[in-house]
Amino acid sequence: MSKARKPANKPAAGKAARKGPRGARVARVEKSDLRSDPAPAASAPQLVHSRPPQPTARPGREGRYVYGIVGDREPPDFGGIGIGAASELVYTVTHGDISAIVSKTPVFIFDPTRENALAHQHVIETVMKASTIIPMSFGAVFRTDDDVRKLLKSVYAPLKDALKQMAGKLEFGLKVTWDRDQVIEELKREEEDIRRLQQEIARKHMQSTYLARMQLGRMIDQALVERAAGYAREIYDVLRPVCVASRGNRPIGDKMIMNAAFLIEREKEADFDAAVNRIARRFGGRLHFKYTGPWPPYNFVNIRLKLERGTAS
Repeated sequence: MSKARKPANKPAAGKAARKGPRGARVARVEKSDLRSDPAPAASAPQLVHSRPPQPTARPGREGRYVYGIVGDREPPDFGGIGIGAASELVYTVTHGDISAIVSKTPVFIFDPTRENALAHQHVIETVMKASTIIPMSFGAVFRTDDDVRKLLKSVYAPLKDALKQMAGKLEFGLKVTWDRDQVIEELKREEEDIRRLQQEIARKHMQSTYLARMQLGRMIDQALVERAAGYAREIYDVLRPVCVASRGNRPIGDKMIMNAAFLIEREKEADFDAAVNRIARRFGGRLHFKYTGPWPPYNFVNIRLKLERGTAS
């Protein structure tokens, strides 16, 4: 889940903007922020668990909101930063040498409002400063501490494996956009087949060029897809040596050509910064880079809970 935030200012051409939990930062180059992915994807542990039956909401009925799982037997105290109208004390529920980060809350389905999403994210960001955390999806509510312990016990082995895989690693998000209209004009100048067909259309009357215009549109669309894929391959080629794994997500809108997450060794963060800015400078004004982080490994560990409908007792 992405942290809700104010839109970042548009980065200058050839500069990568970056924002994240630590705020805007500056390096040598300024920085702030396909399910088909040519880079190697991480094998995300799939943790599937049947949650204890959940009662319907009832005044005074108390539950436990779970933010994530850590591998520390005695994590530090986090204070009153939990989700809810009044910030609740965040504490841990432990099984063996793993712990769930939780706070008390009424039992009901939380709406993913900006306020609730930010509260959920703030707890996870606070914990990740001191520990490797496997984040839970927004809105995971159990009835009691014992129910949380049952979860930890039932998926203990895969949780330990996920914590081991993610230890010392951070996630960064990278979004790459272009000016689609500008790229289309470039294609009309640079691609011989497109240029020739466009010239033929210009010499004919409008009523006789409908099919030719349709053909031109298809040619341009195909050329856009191929050019975007080529740019993405170049970017992955530069970033692959400084990341552990990468995962592509669906681009948003017709200006975004790449929407990816990268798993980075914590000590390689500066190397990743340098690589992003190096590829941003290579593309100059053609592409705009925005990357965010560091985050917990949202895109590289997937904990899915199979809900069972229950009745209030």
